[in-house]
Amino acid sequence: MCYIWQHKLLIFNKLLVLAKPGTKTMVHTKQSDVGEHLHEVYGHERLLSRLAASLTDGRFPHATLFVGPPGVGKQRIAIWVAQGLLCDDGPGAPCGKCQSCRQVAALGHPDLHWFIPVPRPKATDPDKQIDEARGLLADAVADRRARPLYDRPAGTASHALASIRLLHRIVHVRPFQGPRKAVVLGNAERLVVQEASHEAANALLKILEEPPADTYVMLTTSEPQSLLPTIRSRLVPVRIGGVGDETVRRFLSRELRPPPARSAMEQRLLKAEGSIGRAALARGWENGAEKAADGFLAAVQGGARRWAPLALAQAPWAARGDFTAMLDALALRLRAGLLKRAPLDAQGTRRIAAAIRRVEETRAAAQGNVNPQLALAVLARRLGEFAA
Repeated sequence: MCYIWQHKLLIFNKLLVLAKPGTKTMVHTKQSDVGEHLHEVYGHERLLSRLAASLTDGRFPHATLFVGPPGVGKQRIAIWVAQGLLCDDGPGAPCGKCQSCRQVAALGHPDLHWFIPVPRPKATDPDKQIDEARGLLADAVADRRARPLYDRPAGTASHALASIRLLHRIVHVRPFQGPRKAVVLGNAERLVVQEASHEAANALLKILEEPPADTYVMLTTSEPQSLLPTIRSRLVPVRIGGVGDETVRRFLSRELRPPPARSAMEQRLLKAEGSIGRAALARGWENGAEKAADGFLAAVQGGARRWAPLALAQAPWAARGDFTAMLDALALRLRAGLLKRAPLDAQGTRRIAAAIRRVEETRAAAQGNVNPQLALAVLARRLGEFAA
């Protein structure tokens, strides 16, 4: 009886999540386009054909890793596979017309579970952490339902242990609507750095070792080397490359409203390098945030004489704008350094992990009434201690 009650409670919570309304607009761009579902998959015809054949023949693995450069559509293709798995006429290529296909396209199918990097829960009790993670993920999915063109997660977002424990609960509950359920865990490289250990990654490993027969787990990453070898060994890799310029052009013309002018279109195509995401979300502030993060790190290495003037120059009203963008870029820079050091330098890895936690704390404080100048000065001093 306890199991049945837990099952019904999970379904009820899921329906609450799905009840959230959403409209489609372009995220982080000036263009907007209202719609009711995700955009179609552009390009990748050969890959989709192979995936559809494996679904139809019953050969699609229960645990896969979609690997490719940022913005090429790894998570979108994983959702397409989930649609094929949950299709009323499936498994196979999704028909796009049945109730299940429409629900997946609207991110509203109760057997589709999309795990997105989110801020680490603040609760201390493990059960409350899971509940908080559930709410954070529901908000993240609702945001992507409303704005399907999404950017990289915030630099401080991750797949914390609470999210993986929630995943563990979900995979061991029977599907609600059909015979199968699909789990997509995007940006799997964010499993790195969980309280300076691999707790979340190890918890995921337990799921991948013996996934339920009715469950398909798909991870996506642009940094496969960041995953534990034991995790990679249990996943079947699916490599996803870029698309041609004409495919990028077609996407920009159809999905952005208004479409870019001719000169802007050509600039986006040059920056895209086969990545629709990069072309669609091309913005000047990303370069500015990255430059600011690099300048801050250089100032920290130069000592208080260099970082103190930088902190004083920080605009006191920008805690939710350029300041948080710089912190996100700083966290990503530190994560990149962690990936390079992890196999070779245990002490250096611990220092960088601690530095990332300090950036996360500052990022969280920046959402309140913190003085950015003071926050930046404290962060610089603490990072300087790690570099000493």
